[in-house]
Amino acid sequence: MTKQEKYNLAKWAMNHALENGAQQVSVSISNNRSSSVDVRNEKIDNLEQAIQSNLTIRLFVDKKYSVHSTNRMKKEDLARFIKEAIKGTRFLSEDEFRTLPDPELYYKGNGVDLKTLDAGFDRHDPQQKIDLAFQTEKEVFGKDDRIISVSASYYDGLSERLMVTSNGFEGDTSNSYYGLNAQVSVKGGDARPESYWSESAIFYDKLEKKGIGKKALERALKKIGQDKIASGEMPVIVENRQVSRLFSPVISALNGSAIQQKNSFLVDKKGEKVFSEKLTITDDPFIVSGRGSRLFDSEGLATKKRTVFGNGVLQNYYIDTYYGKKLNMEPTSGSTTNLVFETGDKNLEELIATVNRGILVTGFNGGNCNGTTGDFSYGIDGFLIENGELVQPVSEMNITGNMKELWANIGEFGNDVNESSSWLTPSVLFEGVDFSGM
Repeated sequence: MTKQEKYNLAKWAMNHALENGAQQVSVSISNNRSSSVDVRNEKIDNLEQAIQSNLTIRLFVDKKYSVHSTNRMKKEDLARFIKEAIKGTRFLSEDEFRTLPDPELYYKGNGVDLKTLDAGFDRHDPQQKIDLAFQTEKEVFGKDDRIISVSASYYDGLSERLMVTSNGFEGDTSNSYYGLNAQVSVKGGDARPESYWSESAIFYDKLEKKGIGKKALERALKKIGQDKIASGEMPVIVENRQVSRLFSPVISALNGSAIQQKNSFLVDKKGEKVFSEKLTITDDPFIVSGRGSRLFDSEGLATKKRTVFGNGVLQNYYIDTYYGKKLNMEPTSGSTTNLVFETGDKNLEELIATVNRGILVTGFNGGNCNGTTGDFSYGIDGFLIENGELVQPVSEMNITGNMKELWANIGEFGNDVNESSSWLTPSVLFEGVDFSGM
């Protein structure tokens, strides 16, 4: 089906719903293609390829709301599907806050090309993908007597989506991704230390294809001899790829649903200094080839570049149309795009060199955060730092505290931004974190 045929079908479905009793309608059609290959012990362990298409219709009927999806794209099937969906919606409770967005907030078209789609996605031969997975495994397999197991994976995907609404929105978007990863476990006394490494990219020719297996092995071998150390309070450096684990509860606390339900430790804090003045984060949807770049969100709201935290001051929540109405607040968007952290001037090694005694966190093992209070407890893997050097791998330890205090006690940001994510996080040095071990 061509793009124009999809638009025609979406508009037909929208009009059919309006003709059968809906007052407002949103219709989206999505197409997703993906493939993956997993290899282990020089054999293919798993090989998958998937193609999915579906139509999703959001119905606003007599102040009642529902969402329905189907993969049947023939009009005669859709006609019955939509009529039944409208009939079912009428049994639901009224919700006066459920409406489509204000048309003035919609993306109006003619935006710049954010270059999030690899035009050559379909030109990559399946054998080429399999070879990459084996190549990644081969970097490690049989290279060290301490290796217990090695696995490697290649994966890719392409997503296309278009949407129309009964109050004037029309737009489409597409993106692609590629990735390689490796996982290695090794002998380490009674333990079996393991680690992984991964790389990803929007464009195939930008994907790092070498050194992934070697990096995973290197990280696993460094874990040999892991042990607990004495409990205490000390500085902690969180590796750039792990910072998102500690920042996710902050983003959750900024979400409109959490704010409205009072399930957020940042309720009523907009405009206040809540974290360290060293924390400045910008939500920038317009980074060319950014992992989270987009011109409009899932509702059709036009994206804007916004400061989330400016020198520790909370400047914006993530509010969609529904919770905007409930909270009497202007909608922004219900989700992040590219989160850009203001960085420091030291790389990870230089940050480590500034610490007399502390912990480098390279992984998290379980744990949780209370969204209402911000209290957290996480299991960690990492290394003890003494006199600016890594001296011992550690594990089976927990860090505990409160998110407000943690992000208020930032010592320094690194300059080593993780570019394999839409959250562009550097490594972070936090002061005075509680550790529990022996």
